[in-house]
Amino acid sequence: MEDKRITRRNLIMFPLGTVGRDMVYNLFAYNLATFVFYTRQLTTLQMSVITAIMVAARVFDALNDPVMGNIIERTRTRWGKFKPWQVIGMLTTSVVIYLTFNVGLQGWSFVVFFGVMYFLFSITYTMNDISYWGMIPSLSSEADTRNKFTARTTLFAGIGGMAASALIPTFTTGDHAIGGSAVTAYGVVALVIAIFAPLCMCFTFFGVKEQRDYNKEPAPPVSFKKIWTTITRNDQLLWISLIFLIQQIGNGIVISDIGKNYIYFDFGYSGGLFGTFQILGMFVTGFLMIFYPAISRKMGRKKLMDLLMIISASGYVIMLLSGLFVPKGAAAVAGFDVKFLLVTLGYMLANFGQYGFYLIMMISIMNTVEYNELKHGVRDEGIVSSLRPFLTKLASALTIAVANGTIIAFGLMDFTNKIAEQEQLAERLIISSEEKSAAIEQLLTSVQPGQINSMMIVMTVAPCLLMFISYLLYKKHYTLDEPEYDEICRQIEARKAAEPAPEA
Repeated sequence: MEDKRITRRNLIMFPLGTVGRDMVYNLFAYNLATFVFYTRQLTTLQMSVITAIMVAARVFDALNDPVMGNIIERTRTRWGKFKPWQVIGMLTTSVVIYLTFNVGLQGWSFVVFFGVMYFLFSITYTMNDISYWGMIPSLSSEADTRNKFTARTTLFAGIGGMAASALIPTFTTGDHAIGGSAVTAYGVVALVIAIFAPLCMCFTFFGVKEQRDYNKEPAPPVSFKKIWTTITRNDQLLWISLIFLIQQIGNGIVISDIGKNYIYFDFGYSGGLFGTFQILGMFVTGFLMIFYPAISRKMGRKKLMDLLMIISASGYVIMLLSGLFVPKGAAAVAGFDVKFLLVTLGYMLANFGQYGFYLIMMISIMNTVEYNELKHGVRDEGIVSSLRPFLTKLASALTIAVANGTIIAFGLMDFTNKIAEQEQLAERLIISSEEKSAAIEQLLTSVQPGQINSMMIVMTVAPCLLMFISYLLYKKHYTLDEPEYDEICRQIEARKAAEPAPEA
């Protein structure tokens, strides 16, 4: 039986550790490309090389995740196998993000520096990310408790992500940029997050107590064969990995630079406006973050997915129709353009469904740990858990390719380069922040309606289609629903009870 007192404390301390982590991830994953577009003047070739670096580094990062999971599996220290890597990874990541956003290089020298920093981030953040999420299965094996850990941790991750989503655009883009320019602002924001994130990890390191049954087993060797066999002989892990990958590619498109440029080019160069769009879109997911454990006791995952698919598809339809057919400036409510509010409402519904899918698939991946134990006699939490960030990063690589490719293909770099020029002039105090804003607003009046509508089509049709494909595959191929998982846990307990007690 699990110690309820320890579990209650873990349910507080473990989620607190991820708030800063997710601010780091949000800064790097969702704002780095914006930082590049709006603070650097680059040729199409240089931007294409940066895109290739981002994709290659994400693929490398993804492939590195199972290796890191295997390294964690063989780690044996007085602090366990997860906590040392959490600390090392977070501290080194903080150094990397500070350097990345505080360099004044331009042109090809910036491209080279960018490549080095991006690959370093892939290594350092992976140390922390795999060890953090890999700890959940060692905190509880009870299905309801694990749902609580997943939902609550995702809630606090959402808090960190929402804070970053609101604050970073607001204080780096437009009239409220720190220091009057995006160049200065990103450097300050990176410094603050680089300090805050390690402080958050202290809650997990000092406040969480895990089950360390793995200490009874000899440390397994680092083995690529072990990684390969653990993944490939677990058919349910393979299916949920494919399903999760497809869903995550679509899920990231709206908040990629396609979504940012759509908001800035259609409604105005204001980070606060995009922050509002993101926050309202993410705010509704708080309902699932808080109430998912209660919902999961009343409704099975596959039945819930039916409802989530309908909600999300409705949201994408509202976004698309509003973006294409509602005229901008026709009316305003509470100071916001009605078209902007309708697009945001659609995103709220779409993201609610997408986030529900994300929660379900997170739990579905972790439940393959017990499936693996029943079939093969080993849990391999580190390797199994490494698949989640592996797939997230692989999906991110493909999303980056779609987003940057769309921006280049639609000729939007002509505008981002001119915006970057104005930001650099403001950073060097050659022009005032007011003059910068006026010049950028004048520049955006020359963006063609076809360019704006093309971004809207990409950011609605593609995510909805990919989500629907993942929905169909999950319903057909993933078999570890609630009754089946409970039966697996019962069989494991029965097998353990039947084993002879070790000799004294």
